[in-house]
Amino acid sequence: MPESPESAPPAGPAGPAAVTAAGPEAAGPTRLPTAVIVLGVAVFALGTSEFMLSGLLPEVADDLNVSIPSAGLLISAFAIGMVVGAPVLAVATQRLPRRVTLIGLLAAFGIGHVVGALSSGYALLFASRVVSALACAGFWAVGAAVAISLVPVHARARAMAVMIGGLSIANIAGVPGGAFLGQHLGWRSSFWAVTLMTAVALVGVVLFVPRDSGAQGGTGADGARLRLADELRVFKDGAVLLAMATVVAFAAGTFCLFSYLAPLLTDVTGLSESWVPAVLALYGAGALAGTMIGGRVADAHMFGTLYTGLGGAAAVLATLALTAQFAVAAVLLSGLLGLASFLVAPALNARIFNVAEGAPTLAGASATSSFNTGNTLGPWVGGLVINAGLGYVWTAWVGALIALMGLGLAFAQSRLSAHRSRVIASGCQPVSSESSAVTL
Repeated sequence: MPESPESAPPAGPAGPAAVTAAGPEAAGPTRLPTAVIVLGVAVFALGTSEFMLSGLLPEVADDLNVSIPSAGLLISAFAIGMVVGAPVLAVATQRLPRRVTLIGLLAAFGIGHVVGALSSGYALLFASRVVSALACAGFWAVGAAVAISLVPVHARARAMAVMIGGLSIANIAGVPGGAFLGQHLGWRSSFWAVTLMTAVALVGVVLFVPRDSGAQGGTGADGARLRLADELRVFKDGAVLLAMATVVAFAAGTFCLFSYLAPLLTDVTGLSESWVPAVLALYGAGALAGTMIGGRVADAHMFGTLYTGLGGAAAVLATLALTAQFAVAAVLLSGLLGLASFLVAPALNARIFNVAEGAPTLAGASATSSFNTGNTLGPWVGGLVINAGLGYVWTAWVGALIALMGLGLAFAQSRLSAHRSRVIASGCQPVSSESSAVTL
């Protein structure tokens, strides 16, 4: 069914996010501000750190004398910090200028990686991952809000695609590069490399993010509390909860397998460790292609993009489970998994901003927390599967089942949105953050 953008622009004075009543077509093509590009560059550093351990688990496990599943928990530790940090830091910094907040969070992120590089044991490395993740989460939440505020409503998925594109490029260059460094110079060298990239990103934010990007919350203490209370009420809306649950299922399904892709390739497929960076780069190339396509089509075809990405990811994971012992199939399917997974990522982010329109402070935090709840559950479930003796192949089977759950949740979102559209058309305005929404 043809789809139109999901929500009208919020009422209020014209500004960077305003759009004419005639719709996206009347507004014409939107040139994204340089600040949005800079935020994507910063996300490259964040994304490299978030996912690089997927290619370094054997090296970390050997150096710290822990098991592969225990090393995999370092990925979950980062995700846990993201889950907690996004809403907490979004609220805690709501009265600060967004630019100042972004600068402070990047600085904290860099310091966390210095500590990680110098850590002598598993416990300190685990703690440093959590602290770094808190800063990363805050940057994602605030950065997403800044990116959304700088573009009209019909360009939201494009703006989010640029930020997620930084994540995709991290998978192409940063994650394989981290694996290469880890294999030749030790895993700690990857942490030093992320520290350097963070410093570069910090300079970019200082130079290009507008000084007048504003604070996230009210101007006074009472105003801030009232604003936060109003935003929290948005999360009683079933559309918002469904959107968040879909994100959780998507991320959990993908990372149930991806977190253990390196040992699957070496132990099941039979590839040498030198192949792992190349396969991760192929996954990243697929992710970048998926992000570019998803960013272009999701604003106009939201649910079609969700169905295609989630259904495609489930199909790729199931096929990989069946063919993991064949090198050509495993390598090609790794790239297709990146394509399918990141095709849906801009749509999932934009969807949350659309249905949580009344929660500008917490919408970005909710998207970040939802993604990383899935990122936490995925490696954890995958570890349970491995420890149960089912092997690495079963992480793909379980991931496919979870992705199918996400597809079902996307369908439920579509039906709820269609129902609300019919209610609006009949002249009965529901009390909902999606009250201005869509024609499917």
